[in-house]
Amino acid sequence: MAIDMDFTTHKQMAIDLFNLTWDLIEKKDRTESEDDTMVYAANASRYHWGVVGTPLNFARGEWQISRVYAIVGRAEPALHHANKSIQLCLEQDLGAFDLGFAYEAMARAYAVAGDAAEQDRYLELALQTAEKVDNEENKNWLLKNIKAASTGVIPV
Repeated sequence: MAIDMDFTTHKQMAIDLFNLTWDLIEKKDRTESEDDTMVYAANASRYHWGVVGTPLNFARGEWQISRVYAIVGRAEPALHHANKSIQLCLEQDLGAFDLGFAYEAMARAYAVAGDAAEQDRYLELALQTAEKVDNEENKNWLLKNIKAASTGVIPV
């Protein structure tokens, strides 16, 4: 059951909430309230994409939710949403760029969970997948994020 809203409104909400989440991810010294808003906005964005988006939007939304939960130190939902992103990338054949980011999300989630072996496994999968990205700019952005995942840093 979806909220009674037209396509354009759902799409604009999805975009605006995704961008708000990204702004909060990049913000230094977020307050606890801003962390809460970041979690709510990421989930709300994914909801709206679920109404009007494509599997690519779904996978990227799940990736963003996982990133947010990793940032706020909540391993279980970070793992859950990273796994959903991986499954969507594989089932929908979304390509190496998005699959690499899904693996990167799983590595971050395992870092939060304190499981270094699984973190390393997913970092390696992310690196292997990054090698399959044809566009150099996209590959470099993915590699920058993979490298940062081993330190917990969020690249901007």
